[in-house]
Amino acid sequence: MAINKRTEFSEDTRTLADFSKALAHPARLAILQTIAERGECICGEIVEVLPLAQATVSQHLRELKEIGLIKGEIEGKKSCYCIDWNRLREFETDLTSFFENLKRNQGILREDCCR
Repeated sequence: MAINKRTEFSEDTRTLADFSKALAHPARLAILQTIAERGECICGEIVEVLPLAQATVSQHLRELKEIGLIKGEIEGKKSCYCIDWNRLREFETDLTSFFENLKRNQGILREDCCR
């Protein structure tokens, strides 16, 4: 029986990994940029701007919504999306902290490592 090793990592590490995974596709980055530029977007507007099918955009929107980077509301037959700026700032803080922790260890390692 397979054991889920994910639980062996801290909640912070798992959350950062989930955020990073959500942003690991260029289409999702482009979708976030489009929503940010417009303030909010209806899924069909995103399809008009990006070279992606409606179903593909919907799938990427679902991924972004599940992690909490965007919020969505149904307006009639359409779904309107906006960025959850508080959640985005949380991710930014967590990512900055992660890199700062890595840099703290920089002096410990040899400069010529792996050359």
